[in-house]
Amino acid sequence: MSRGARTRARLKRPFGVTVSEDFAAISRRLVDLRIEHRDLDTAIARMASTAGCDELQLRRLKKRKLLLKDTIAKLESQLIPDLDA
Repeated sequence: MSRGARTRARLKRPFGVTVSEDFAAISRRLVDLRIEHRDLDTAIARMASTAGCDELQLRRLKKRKLLLKDTIAKLESQLIPDLDA
């Protein structure tokens, strides 16, 4: 990470928030998102196995699940420390 990027990253944190607090907040958010993703997976499977299910609702649930997956991946990447080469 360049020096300017580090400065911008520090500026984004609210005053008094430490890196460990950021890490804990991201970790808590990840747990919540993973639970929601798992619940959506169950709901999608249940709905898909039902004859005459609402296809529009099923598509919306699948889109939400994909959005959660992308968000989880982004948050997980934030937990990986930046190593200067």
